[in-house]
Amino acid sequence: MNKVQAQCLPRLISLLFLIHGPSIISVGNTRNTMLIRTAFKFELKPNGRQARQISQFCGCARYVYNRTLSLEKSLYAKDNKHSFRYTEAANRLPKWKSKHPFLKECHSQVLQQSLKDLDRAYTNFFEKRANFPKYKKKFRHDSIRFPQGVELDEVKQKIRLPKLGWVGYRKSQDIIGTIKNVTVIRRGDKWDVSIQTEYEDNPPAPTPSEIGIDVGGQTFCNSVERRVF
Repeated sequence: MNKVQAQCLPRLISLLFLIHGPSIISVGNTRNTMLIRTAFKFELKPNGRQARQISQFCGCARYVYNRTLSLEKSLYAKDNKHSFRYTEAANRLPKWKSKHPFLKECHSQVLQQSLKDLDRAYTNFFEKRANFPKYKKKFRHDSIRFPQGVELDEVKQKIRLPKLGWVGYRKSQDIIGTIKNVTVIRRGDKWDVSIQTEYEDNPPAPTPSEIGIDVGGQTFCNSVERRVF
């Protein structure tokens, strides 16, 4: 801050005081809270039974995704005004479960999240952010997601997943925030877990030099006075 700017600062603070009242004095200490979402990825360490269950859940999610995509393409071929709707697709699940008992073994959230993935794929296509949805292939990009019902024990390095129970994981860092969803992802013959969390972040408050003092000097002060008075 140069000499002219230093001389200008008291005058500007006085003007702000007149405009906004005494509360402006605390502007340097005011913090705006932002919600931050981030993901923490770890190697999952399921036992044999859990690994088989995870693989089965991925197969169920893939079946629902591919069968729904096939049905949607068929419906569109019959009526080009037809469009994918998540609610309609989710309403088919009870009937499919009654015909295919293996789907009952999978947690309902996993199947619903698979349909949400297809919904997002359609949205990305129509908004020209991606190509038309493709069928999922076995063992390629296998993943399942749990939006709720998850518990975490960082001390014991275990995470409880619906229908799977407590599963070990290799802790490499502490987790910050509230868990919003958990995704289990295949990595070759192993599995990873991605834990998305949300937490509040308080960015640094602006300093007096950030409110315009350094970009106008004496001219800036004079222009402010003219606008105010």
